Amino acid sequence: MTKGTPSMGKRSGKKTHMRCRRCGKPAYHMSKKKCASCGYGETAKLRKYAWNKKNSA
Repeated sequence: MTKGTPSMGKRSGKKTHMRCRRCGKPAYHMSKKKCASCGYGETAKLRKYAWNKKNSA
C-alpha cells in the first residue's frame, strides 16, 4: 500500500462541516455538533478572542 497522492483519492468523501445557523460560515462540525467559528452548539455567547481581530467586532 502506498502513502502518497494515490491514496488521497481513497479517503472518505463524507462531509464533516456544514453552514452554521448562527454565523452562516461553513464551520459547523456535524458530528461534534458545534461551530468552529462562532461556538454555536457549545455556548450561548459568541466565540471571540482578543488575538482574533476579525471576530472581536
